[in-house]
Amino acid sequence: MLNRRDFMHSMLGSAAVAIPALRDDSVDRILSAVSQVGNTSAKDLATEEEFWRDIQAAFMVDRSYINLNNGGVCPSPKVVHEALKRYLDYSNQGPVYTMWRHLEPQVEGVRQQLARDFGCDPEEMAITRNASESLENAQFGIDLEPGDEVLTTDQDYGRMLTTWGQRVRREGIVLNQIPFVNPPPDQQDLIDRFERAITPRTKVLHFCHITNLTGLIFPVKEICQMARARGIKTVVDGAHAYAHFPFKRDDLDCDYYGSSLHKWLLAPIGTGLFYVRRELIPETWSLMAAPESMRDNIRKFEEIGTHPAANHNAIAEALTFHQGIGAERKAERLRYLRNRWMERLNGQPGVTINTSFDPAMSCAIGNVGLDKMEPGELTSHLWNTHKIIVTPIGHQDCKGIRVTPNVYTTLDEVDRFAEAMEAVIAA
Repeated sequence: MLNRRDFMHSMLGSAAVAIPALRDDSVDRILSAVSQVGNTSAKDLATEEEFWRDIQAAFMVDRSYINLNNGGVCPSPKVVHEALKRYLDYSNQGPVYTMWRHLEPQVEGVRQQLARDFGCDPEEMAITRNASESLENAQFGIDLEPGDEVLTTDQDYGRMLTTWGQRVRREGIVLNQIPFVNPPPDQQDLIDRFERAITPRTKVLHFCHITNLTGLIFPVKEICQMARARGIKTVVDGAHAYAHFPFKRDDLDCDYYGSSLHKWLLAPIGTGLFYVRRELIPETWSLMAAPESMRDNIRKFEEIGTHPAANHNAIAEALTFHQGIGAERKAERLRYLRNRWMERLNGQPGVTINTSFDPAMSCAIGNVGLDKMEPGELTSHLWNTHKIIVTPIGHQDCKGIRVTPNVYTTLDEVDRFAEAMEAVIAA
């Protein structure tokens, strides 16, 4: 368990040049909440509102509306946002010196902390700006010949499907997309669908760790090991997974993994990670050109030209905040918030829940559809009438709205959403 001295030391370790601009109230709230946990299980703690009120108070959010679209970008806690501002202020004093010579080298400390949390060697971890940049490094970096097949699903993220589509048009590779139902009967169904779709020309399997449409968690390790046994590379889209629910690299056994850190880690906007299995680094081309001397170096995937150091350096504070809460506690709280509204709406007339209740197959993200109202219309109604933000999902196999709370979301906000939905259902 963290004490104040250990917490401050971990925060200071992320900045060699200047002391982080920590707000005492932010630190004290986290420490106070964690110190009172004792041996309470993560599942029991999920319902302890006093604990989560301290976490909620660590954020600067506008409570005049209810933000249930934390799937795209999330607000950072105060301690992270203050660090970002401090790094930006220091950079601006003379960026050619302060940014390039002082702050930029500190990315190596961030790399080590991220790699430790993810469970890989730091020499396998690149710091990027988002999951799309990470994944496109893999998608464009893997050598493929005309006629080679990439196997994915028809519910993968649009930008990633667009990326493979460009290789189809430009190079003549083949993209095959498998469908699946929402929610599927079990994870084995997903494994079987991939296995049946593999052909002798399949070279890459690309799929989500957790989908952005319904929050479905895939059995990543089983699919990746099946692919490797057949000599097929695996690219896993973890945009919504990292720091959402607990796992390590060895729980995945994939070849490439990309995630955005401005989602569930609550890091500054414009931060991401890219994992590459070490033996594959030399043969994987970087998205932006790097010299031959960097062929074996994970940092070749960071050769993007001038960029701010502040964003990636403040990742360290976000990691410390996340670890202070605890990954298991966080995941159980997120499931509790999601289940609170899903269980309330489930079974009501004209309601379709497109997300599994199985904790092995879902966490914070839920998708619900109404027979009487299209997703776009429902999204507009919730905002115009109740100032509630959700995300419309128009995919034919999971039409509905995506509802995504986070640790700063209150029970009252979840209940107000459920009440607003019940009013539409009863109208």
